[in-house]
Amino acid sequence: MSRIFSCVERNDRGLTHTSLSQQTINRVNSRCSTQQTASGAKMKHLLLAAVLLFETFLPASTRCTAPTSEFHLDGNFLIGGLFDIHYAWGAGRHHRPEALDCSTQCFSISNYRRFQLMRFTVEEINNSTSLLPNVTLGYEMFDHCSDTLSFPGILKLISVNGEIRPWAEPNTKLSKVIAVVGPFTSTQALTVAPFFVVDLIPMVNYGSSISIFSKKAKFPSFLRTVHPNSDVIEVIVTVLKHFNWRWVAFLYTADDFGSDSLDLFVNRVRDTDICIGYTKDLNADTNFSRLFSHIELLRIRVIVVFTDEVAAEVLIKSAIRFNVTNKVWIANDAWSLNKHLPKMEEIRSIGTVLGVAQPIVTVPGFGDFIRSAEGQTECGYDGQQMCGNHVFNCSDWSAQRILEADPSFSFPVYSAVYAIAHALHKTLQCEEEGCNNITVYPNMVLAELQKSNFTLLNHTIQFDQNGDLKFGLYFLVFWNSTGDAQKFGFYKFYPTVNLYINSTKIIWYTNKEVPTSLCNQECPDGYARKQNYIHRCCFTCEICPNETYINVTEDPYNCISCKDTEWSNEGSTSCNLRLVEFISFTDMGAVLIMVGASILMGLTVAISVLFAFNYNTPVVRSAGGPMCFLILGCLAVCSVSVFFYFGKPTNASCILRYVPFLLFFTVCLACFVVRSFQIVCIFKIAAKFPKLQRWWTKYHGQWLLVTGAFTAQALLLIVSFAHDSPRPYNETSWHHDQIVLFCSVNLEATSFSLVVLCLLSCLCFIFSYMGKDLPKNYNEAKAITFCLLLLILTWILFVTIYMLYHGKFIQSLNALAVLCSLYSFLLFYFLPKCYIIIFQSHKNTPQYFQCLIQNYTKTISK
Repeated sequence: MSRIFSCVERNDRGLTHTSLSQQTINRVNSRCSTQQTASGAKMKHLLLAAVLLFETFLPASTRCTAPTSEFHLDGNFLIGGLFDIHYAWGAGRHHRPEALDCSTQCFSISNYRRFQLMRFTVEEINNSTSLLPNVTLGYEMFDHCSDTLSFPGILKLISVNGEIRPWAEPNTKLSKVIAVVGPFTSTQALTVAPFFVVDLIPMVNYGSSISIFSKKAKFPSFLRTVHPNSDVIEVIVTVLKHFNWRWVAFLYTADDFGSDSLDLFVNRVRDTDICIGYTKDLNADTNFSRLFSHIELLRIRVIVVFTDEVAAEVLIKSAIRFNVTNKVWIANDAWSLNKHLPKMEEIRSIGTVLGVAQPIVTVPGFGDFIRSAEGQTECGYDGQQMCGNHVFNCSDWSAQRILEADPSFSFPVYSAVYAIAHALHKTLQCEEEGCNNITVYPNMVLAELQKSNFTLLNHTIQFDQNGDLKFGLYFLVFWNSTGDAQKFGFYKFYPTVNLYINSTKIIWYTNKEVPTSLCNQECPDGYARKQNYIHRCCFTCEICPNETYINVTEDPYNCISCKDTEWSNEGSTSCNLRLVEFISFTDMGAVLIMVGASILMGLTVAISVLFAFNYNTPVVRSAGGPMCFLILGCLAVCSVSVFFYFGKPTNASCILRYVPFLLFFTVCLACFVVRSFQIVCIFKIAAKFPKLQRWWTKYHGQWLLVTGAFTAQALLLIVSFAHDSPRPYNETSWHHDQIVLFCSVNLEATSFSLVVLCLLSCLCFIFSYMGKDLPKNYNEAKAITFCLLLLILTWILFVTIYMLYHGKFIQSLNALAVLCSLYSFLLFYFLPKCYIIIFQSHKNTPQYFQCLIQNYTKTISK
């Protein structure tokens, strides 16, 4: 929290803008300013030289002295104190190494309050009969106003009789200082810590909060009574998440404190919905007009300000000057309890100010101590007070103004001194009668400090292994209309995290509604975010297509595909279970088809019996004789496959749905090819090719053809099913809300089997068509031709429907096509012969058939 800003001019409710120098510098009314020109700097040096020359001739009676130095108190043991009562601003140029005269810098009444609180705490401990009885604590305090130019005080704290001997033996030639309280800022602590850490002199800090001090390997003797930045960042992020503010700016000071807070904030929000739209470090050269223009351009409504008190005052006053409105400002604990800014009339115009604040702990007796100290001060006509080697302007402070100053970090100072006192109490093995007279080394006090565990004003003081406070809480405040910081919640750290926020207490600049801060408005339900820029909070909205949904809690940027068993419409936030569809055995269509298959099986049995009893009759012999029984048996086996088209498909049912039909229907077609060929051969080919007939008869060509077709088809089915057998398949592309269960068949694998069937059908059709002019009553060829036409028509019709209709009933149609194929041969080939056998027995005689053949022969011969 480097003091990098100019002094802030205050009205009668705050600090007076006064630059303190030597004793009579007030007479010339020199003022701190944010910028100095070269000519102004020269004028100041000339004026200062003149004042110093004039001051030399002032009589001693005009000087004002305090009865005792506020910066030093003798005691058996000394505690060092580093307080930036003044703070340096800007980077001064030096032609040679020199210390900075802090009295020439800007005065901070809040830090002066902390300085006085340490004096009071030491006095309170010295007056205690239970803590360090008969032991007097002293202090040596310095106005540590610069990060790099205030080292004389540091060197004095670690010196012994004005000498520093770093090469001395351990625990010899050590300073009387057993511990150090401070300094306030993180950069100051980083620069001075090595001087104390090297001898393990405890540093109990009340304001330095950067993360590196938790690393004990680098800072083994550093402890602090203030929570680290990570805790404050955690509270701020919790507030942002609570109010759903996801598009924020982060402003920080250009020093170690600011860069540490930025790193912590960036890491903390990385895995959240919060986006950092703008970051900027604040220094003496900050162009606030450009800064606020960028924030307005990015439409950021929430600004996190992680700075020290002085930087925050400059920022807020600049916001007022540039007419920044309708913003939520979130303050860290360094300026959330500022006493000056909330009482400015224009503060309401900038929006609502929230803050993370340390608990305000009233220290009993401190007010009386300050008022008594004010009464003991004696000042001359010039209104200045000499305190040691430091000069104060008496008009800069009063008891009332000190007590009304920002109370932040006051209790950390109080508890830091008490922690040292308790550690010393244990080191000296003190009891009610008194303490042991033993030699105390700083590392002994450090060991006891690390084990601290005591209660102070109802607050537990205990350090963890990193030297940070275990216990504690932060209040959440907002600046109300009366200019006070009003609590609306709290965040408790230990032993368990406990958050409470009562947002109804907050008076928003929007009246009652909680302000929003989003790069883009939330997408409607069913829409996914499409990121536009590097920030994930800036996006457009795209509707999720069918079969997808969006779950904003898991991933608001990507549409998630539904499972195969689910479906969704466009713009859905969830998936619905698909309705599983298949033809059950109880379906009316399935029942009718299965009844038809059963009838077909019954008919084949009946016809087989009929043919068996009339086996030697001409009709049976002309129908194929023994081959008829093979055809009827194959038709019966093929009809079995129809039953496996219904019910929930399984691996077995899918195989049995196709294998019986493809294999045994091949045998049927092969038999009809043989019958067609034989008919044509008898009447047309025998006379022209007698050798072919003899060969066909001698080697039983009909059975060779049937056996060959069966074997070839069986081998093809084995190979194709071994490669990719039919299996259950969930068809989800037909209906988005349904799953149709059926069996998938690899057409490429089964294509050769289908080619065999087509080839047999073509041969059968060719041979049967050649016999279309055979005797009128000898109509096997005609019957076969008609059956094939029905077969072809059936499957053309089925393929057409399959291409046009997608649904579960396609399986019923497939079973019906199979059944029609079987019935076409049964009804139009076998049934007419049964009719002749039963009802026209006179046509079932050898004489009748011979007569027909003779008549056909005479017709051919003519």
